[in-house]
Amino acid sequence: MIITGIKIILVEPAGPLNVGSIARVMKNFGFTQLVLVNPQCDYLGAEAKLMAVRASDILESAMVVDSLPEALVGCKRSIATTGVEHDWNPPLETPRTCLPWLLEQTAQPSALIFGREDRGLSKEELNYAQRFVRIPSGEEYSSLNLAMAVGICCYELAQQADVSLPSTDVTKNIKTANQLAPVELVESYYQQLELLLLRIGYLFPHTASSRMEKFRQLYNRTQLQNRELAMLRGILHQVEWALDRKIKPDDL
Repeated sequence: MIITGIKIILVEPAGPLNVGSIARVMKNFGFTQLVLVNPQCDYLGAEAKLMAVRASDILESAMVVDSLPEALVGCKRSIATTGVEHDWNPPLETPRTCLPWLLEQTAQPSALIFGREDRGLSKEELNYAQRFVRIPSGEEYSSLNLAMAVGICCYELAQQADVSLPSTDVTKNIKTANQLAPVELVESYYQQLELLLLRIGYLFPHTASSRMEKFRQLYNRTQLQNRELAMLRGILHQVEWALDRKIKPDDL
């Protein structure tokens, strides 16, 4: 089975052995799309290829980008992996219960995001995900190697794909009435919302970033659909129009 509808995204991987091992396990379970965000190692070097064995093609075809938003372009669903609790209390799910959600969206790619080997994903980076996975492990030593974590998630996804999508083409274009809005369009909405809230004085420049995090978390939990996002953007456009009209000299 080839699973071409899911991007495996690694944020700033530092270990070439890990990246090579991840390429190998991706090929083991039928994944083809590896995206590296600002890699901190030689992912095409001898060490990486040594661990990749016959999966060097995964390394050679990997997409390299500078930021997580770039990696998520075109994606409608994204899940981030995390091993720690956060003060904003996102619901943490197991791979078996959460990951099948990525397979439900087949018209456009979905993303599974992994953080750095030493400190995972930042709070800002977690804001780009809609759901969150934590792999259950022993309390005495709960930290997993990055390649092991990717392997567990790839295995669970492959098992679910085999059960729920018996066709070998899991990227078959299945149109639904309520498709999730692409990540880049949601991000554009956040930027438009921030500018408007700054303009009307609801946000202030020195606190805008922290306040916008709350809005991101709120909207990400709702998993915005295309028509919902269009409605929200319509509201912003109408407010902007009203503000512009209000300050015209002819209206004074």
